[in-house]
Amino acid sequence: MVNPFEQEEDCFICRKHQGEIHVPGGAIYEDELLYVGHISSDSEETYLGYLIVDLKRHVPGLAELQDDESAAVGRMLTRVSRALKACVGAEHIYSFVLGDHVPHLHIHLIPRYPNTPSSFWGFKISGWPDAPRGDASRIEEVCSQIRKFMRGDLPSSVG
Repeated sequence: MVNPFEQEEDCFICRKHQGEIHVPGGAIYEDELLYVGHISSDSEETYLGYLIVDLKRHVPGLAELQDDESAAVGRMLTRVSRALKACVGAEHIYSFVLGDHVPHLHIHLIPRYPNTPSSFWGFKISGWPDAPRGDASRIEEVCSQIRKFMRGDLPSSVG
């Protein structure tokens, strides 16, 4: 049996879960299996609403999930996608898993905002120069709104 809290000491995501790495906006959601947070950029303002859903256990990809983890991931992707539509006004949510540079399962969720030119749809979405962007304080505002929505403290449409 695999230890459900198995961690790798040199893994960025495991270190984040252990509290060694600060994430602007903090945890939007966290339980024994999952962590949801906003990405950030050290070099420029961050595309607002760009979230990551991490599995707490160190596994490289979807194929290594246990059934309970798989179910939790699926439910969380749906909940967070609904929150992004309601809180930031997203018209579409992109989700993808790469795992090439960080071999710890994490799923990217990126909102597509209204009026995004189709030339920026898909993997090019965060390159749209007119997308909503912000610093750590704006990230905190977005995360706070999403947390409230997910707790049921906001109406189903707040964006």
